[in-house]
Amino acid sequence: MSAQTGGTVGAFQISLFERLFASIAQEMGVTLQRSSFSPNIKERRDFSCAVFDRRGRIIAQAEHIPVHLGAMPMSVAAAIELFDQDKAAPGDLVILNDPYRGGTHLPDITTVSPVYVNADDGPTLFGYAATRAHHADVGGMSPGSMAIAREIFQEGLIIPPVKLVRAGSIERGVLDLIVANVRTPTERHGDLTAQLAAHRVAERRTGDIAARYGLERIISISQELIDYSSRLARARIARLPQGTYEFVDYLDNDGISPEPLPIRVRVDIDQDGMRFDFAGTSPQVTGSLNAPASVARSAVYYVLRCIVGDDVPANDGLYGSVKIRVPKRSLLDPESPRPVAGGNVETSQRVVDAVWGALAPALPDLVPAAGQGTMNNITLGGYDDQRAAPFAYYETMGGGGGGGPNRPGAHGIHVAMSNTWNSPIEALEHALPVRVRRYSLRPGSGGDGAHPGGMGLRRDIEVLTNTEVTLLGERRRHRPWGLAGGGSGAPGDDQVLRAGSWEKVGAKATVMLEPGEVISLRSPGGGGWGRSPDEQSATAEDEHPQT
Repeated sequence: MSAQTGGTVGAFQISLFERLFASIAQEMGVTLQRSSFSPNIKERRDFSCAVFDRRGRIIAQAEHIPVHLGAMPMSVAAAIELFDQDKAAPGDLVILNDPYRGGTHLPDITTVSPVYVNADDGPTLFGYAATRAHHADVGGMSPGSMAIAREIFQEGLIIPPVKLVRAGSIERGVLDLIVANVRTPTERHGDLTAQLAAHRVAERRTGDIAARYGLERIISISQELIDYSSRLARARIARLPQGTYEFVDYLDNDGISPEPLPIRVRVDIDQDGMRFDFAGTSPQVTGSLNAPASVARSAVYYVLRCIVGDDVPANDGLYGSVKIRVPKRSLLDPESPRPVAGGNVETSQRVVDAVWGALAPALPDLVPAAGQGTMNNITLGGYDDQRAAPFAYYETMGGGGGGGPNRPGAHGIHVAMSNTWNSPIEALEHALPVRVRRYSLRPGSGGDGAHPGGMGLRRDIEVLTNTEVTLLGERRRHRPWGLAGGGSGAPGDDQVLRAGSWEKVGAKATVMLEPGEVISLRSPGGGGWGRSPDEQSATAEDEHPQT
């Protein structure tokens, strides 16, 4: 037994197999990205891939989207439940997006397949592979499927766990049903096919590893890897200052009512470990800021990974090292048919901010000021006369990162629960009837401080045809907070240029634009950390409430 790992294998083998399993997920991601049709997946890389064991426990994941990866185990559990009823076989694949049965929000389509490898007694189940990709349209009341909705049925097509592939053959009726309910069927078909290709890679690579090391050995080591992560994470948590830490942060509104929505968290750290309790968080709401419980868990797991260090393998052992309580019928665990499109992208960000806010007094040398705290979602849709086809597009936009104890905030980046790439102007103009008039940083948008917050971005998009635009953003009212005396970041701003005049629009709104009109997104800056040398005092508004 290795003294370093505490298990039956040594540190070298733990490290080797961690990377082998992660390489499966990484190669799945490369295949998905390169095979996809939509700019959102090909350019922005809005997808995630992971590998699970026979019990549906995550073994390894690629460095993709945090909000996807922490929530994916619930999708795999839903798929396994279906496989228990409709027996799994080599070549099977389940598809789903239902947020109330393992999904996050409807545009995130998840695929899960059993991974079999050849053994002496025939194909034997090793575990499962999963992909999750944000599709630019899945139907619903507005192009892009990120509507300002009042019920989930307005947000798009709901796919319960169902077999899309059976024994290697696509269930044509299921695929036809999906593409018949979206605005861009060719693009959806191409992106789904790319997800299927990623699963074939998982099967081949797992088979290669099993052929080299033996099936029973890799199954045994996957358990050792989970145990190792659990031990290491708990040891890191045991070093944290014990105590009870609380914080409340706010979403601006739900897009229906103007009232702010509190997200309250209490973090208890003691000899028994680390517990997160979200009692006191807003009840579920009419608008689409509701988030399935898996989303709140993803946000906590993201913070946990930052705390324990990236040398702790990200698997079920890490995630099982903390306890999380989310109240029923709250903003963070709603009942169907509440809409949830914005919960995955916006509420998840504020959960991260609230957890970091609570932990700031305990970890003053680690916790940064608040980043932009939003994904600045925009969807565009209409009919492209040049291509004689409908179009639908979705993207998120970066903003300012929060300044930290050791460095200033980064400019124009995706923060926290988003890990997507920039959408290049060339790709946007190639794929859509639009012209990007401006894409720049927002000078002065970062909060002041010894380590200033990063600057937000501005992107002005001129439409070349009649276009329906939906915005879903946050931090337009409640600014990203500074820490240790640092100033808050500038709020985001959204405007439309019509007839030579700029008009302010809401951050959660749908607007119709005519050719030549411009939509301008101006993302928030990050909060600053510490008092700047020339600052004599900071207003209470600019300070973290607990400093």
